[in-house]
Amino acid sequence: MGLKIRAKVAYDGTDFVGFQRQAARRGRTVQGELEAALEKVCQSRVAVVGAGRTDAGVHATGQVIAFEVDWKHPLDVLGRALNANLPEDVAVRDLEPCEVGFHPRFSARSRTYVYTAYVSEVRQPLLRRFAWHLEQQPDVAAMNEAARRLIGSHDFAAFGSAPSGRPEETTVREVLRADWQAADDRLWFTIEANAFLFRMVRRIVMALVQVGWGEYRPDEIEDILKSRNAQRIKGLAPACGLCLVDVKY
Repeated sequence: MGLKIRAKVAYDGTDFVGFQRQAARRGRTVQGELEAALEKVCQSRVAVVGAGRTDAGVHATGQVIAFEVDWKHPLDVLGRALNANLPEDVAVRDLEPCEVGFHPRFSARSRTYVYTAYVSEVRQPLLRRFAWHLEQQPDVAAMNEAARRLIGSHDFAAFGSAPSGRPEETTVREVLRADWQAADDRLWFTIEANAFLFRMVRRIVMALVQVGWGEYRPDEIEDILKSRNAQRIKGLAPACGLCLVDVKY
């Protein structure tokens, strides 16, 4: 039996169709790049498991992965070798041995995402890969009032769906933190939960920004939650602003 290793991964998700491996014709995946680098370094096929299956265009600074390899050298040597064989938009760090039973997804207690936006009459091209351009200033206090109503255990069917292939999975999730911060023209939304539904964060961000623009009252977020109707949310915040920053175990 090989050595089971846990590591953190950062990536610019712009040019990926997501984290999870897919048919090659669909495009690049983070998992595919990691497994290709591991195969090259270790001279054997290695399966990688991630904590979060981020969507196309979504970034990460704190994705957690695990894999099993036959490796006899220091782990910092493996880390350097992997980074030398990974593309410029992916990097691994903090490699360490882990227990055989560790699973990046199922062992996790919570995940934290940060969504970044900026307010400007004219778009800023240098921010286009990592932030949502808002032409109109939203009311951050109203957005935070609405966000507080998401904290706790709720059925988030109005904001997301269970993973494809598992429609029987519950849509109840526990949100531990949800708040906006603002500085100059930048806005950051931080949300921590035990787990997330498909596109849940991006729908929440869209709804809260619409609260900030006066399209909903803050208390209407509770009505949307209770409705379990995804049609209540008009649109989806762009993937570019979303980043997986931390996974707790």
